[in-house]
Amino acid sequence: MDGTVLIADDDRTIRTVLTQALTRAGCRVHATGALAQLLRWVEEGRGDLVITDVMMPDGNGLDLIPAIRKARPDLPVIVISAQNTIVTAIRATEAEAFDYLPKPFDLPDLMTRAGQALSRRLRRGDIAPASSGVAAGDAPATEGADPALPLIGHAPAMQGLFRMVARMLNADLPVLIAGEAGVGKTVVARSFHDLSDRREAGFITLTSADLSEEAVQRAGERARGGTLLIEDPPGFDMAAQARLIGMIEAWESGPLRSQMPRIVSTTGPDPAGDLAAGRLRADLYYRLAGATITVPPLRARVDDILPLARHLLARAAMHGLPSRRLSDEAAALIRAYPFPGNVRELENTMRRLALTSAGEEITGAELLAVLPDARLVPATPGAGPARHAGAAKTGGATPQPVAAAMAGLPPGETANMRLAQSVEMHLQRYFDLHGDQLPPPGLYDRILREIEKPLLEIALDATGGNQLRCADLLGINRNTLRKKLTDLNIEVTRRRKLM
Repeated sequence: MDGTVLIADDDRTIRTVLTQALTRAGCRVHATGALAQLLRWVEEGRGDLVITDVMMPDGNGLDLIPAIRKARPDLPVIVISAQNTIVTAIRATEAEAFDYLPKPFDLPDLMTRAGQALSRRLRRGDIAPASSGVAAGDAPATEGADPALPLIGHAPAMQGLFRMVARMLNADLPVLIAGEAGVGKTVVARSFHDLSDRREAGFITLTSADLSEEAVQRAGERARGGTLLIEDPPGFDMAAQARLIGMIEAWESGPLRSQMPRIVSTTGPDPAGDLAAGRLRADLYYRLAGATITVPPLRARVDDILPLARHLLARAAMHGLPSRRLSDEAAALIRAYPFPGNVRELENTMRRLALTSAGEEITGAELLAVLPDARLVPATPGAGPARHAGAAKTGGATPQPVAAAMAGLPPGETANMRLAQSVEMHLQRYFDLHGDQLPPPGLYDRILREIEKPLLEIALDATGGNQLRCADLLGINRNTLRKKLTDLNIEVTRRRKLM
């Protein structure tokens, strides 16, 4: 690769990893933790590619993209974000970002996309992965979108789903949403309406209970210009399916074609099987399946379970239920349970816990009491479906709070281990960001330097800048401390006066 890359991220680890990887690939890199600095570089004409985080201390990276477009229309922008929601994916598409990746991202994947962005000077119309359908001056489709929409997830299957929804959001193409019961098909269908430019018109649902010709016709009229959701069309009898075909044909060829609603359907995990078995008419199937989206079951996105559980607890509090949080033990147990009922079961469990928990923090015992079948939680380290994506690296060990509970350790024992666990988490993250590659040589000294500087800074703050007290706190000689302050370029402030 060749070119200059501008990086904006408030996470120093990510800036370091990206700088090293891009430099090794032949790029020149400027990295900052502030959007203001990024914009200054862009306006000065620096950079051939921007890689920016979304949530930054001085603003939102997505909100900065129009200013980047105004200053440098041909400058591609790759967005990376820990806000792994469908709204983030759609906003990145609307803002005409070159690409969007969720955190934690796969480093080789990001490098591939950076290479693609640098390999061509993009015309303004080619910057977006697909047309967003937002004209200049229009309000974005996500304006006023419900932030509590429970479509979050880092898993590749969910990110692929988000991208597909974002690209088809304002198209007229009918969409068939497939998946197991409880995975959130109706929520995905609702997002096609609520986040699109049809959101001011009607959203009407047609089910197998609406079998009469009058009911089908009435639903079609009420959905005019908006969205018609057809739930489980294979569950309709053949006569009702024929009436649906007639209604769609009348729309497509009649005088009200311009007011035809967007048709979104939900079905089971195997629509092709329904077609082959004769449960779904072929002529209806091909009218509904302009594009097919499959929503993955929760067991296929294990790493999303815990953040989704916390999101659902917060959502329950927004709806008037008591505010709760998960204890470490409860969090690990949730991570281990396979949730055969998918997101619907998880949401029901979180709502019950919000109502029944004795305190603000939900305990492991309280969680086990409301799970339909607590026997599904693995009873031995590494057993069952709780083994996660990192199990190959960690030996499949049960999460520490669960292991401690199994061993009968007192609660304080796990609390004393949190610092080591936190360090281990960040070190593992550093390795994971390199994908299949190893970090650059010299890792031991580099990591010690990364830890030493913030340790000294925090210790100085805690002792009010008194170096004698700071040296005593750290257990080192004062002259050693002074040398380290000089070597690490730790500036002396009013609060930190040299003695």
